[in-house]
Amino acid sequence: MDQGGDPKPMGADTRPHQRGGAAEFRAMYRAEFGYVWHTLRRLGIFEKDLPDVVHDVFVVVFRKLGDFDRSRPLRPWLFGIAFRVALDEKRRGRVFHEVLDDAVAVDASPVGEDAVEHLEARALVQQGLAALDLERRALIVLHDLEGHTIPAIAAVLEVPLATVYSRLRLAREAFAAAIRRSRGG
Repeated sequence: MDQGGDPKPMGADTRPHQRGGAAEFRAMYRAEFGYVWHTLRRLGIFEKDLPDVVHDVFVVVFRKLGDFDRSRPLRPWLFGIAFRVALDEKRRGRVFHEVLDDAVAVDASPVGEDAVEHLEARALVQQGLAALDLERRALIVLHDLEGHTIPAIAAVLEVPLATVYSRLRLAREAFAAAIRRSRGG
């Protein structure tokens, strides 16, 4: 155990790479924990599994921090790691088509109707995402929800630019079809 009482695997090098210090990792962890949590949730990780999977993402981040090119944006890099960890979860046979359900509460205040519409729209998006395979879901999340550029997505997913354009088009078509099915149309 280290001085903070955290267990360390025997024989494992638990120090971040030379360029990435422990203080930098701690600051990144605090700043980006919520982003990684929500990203994994959007990628279909079950709520009950999120703590473990987020931990797995940050283990990889810790190990690779020294290799991170600090001239590039951080979040696409984190997304790429989260995506690969989510793929590993899928390969282990976990089910990924959970429909995320944020508690829908009816607000009686004058803005309550707007809040209900917002929650209904959010639930519809979540249902549409849940109907997609992980690769298509990742494209919708990265581009349409988080606003990353196609070149950045190509770099994160390590695929050619034209492939991202093609896959995004197919992902949008599948998403739209899922939304139509959810609406009964």
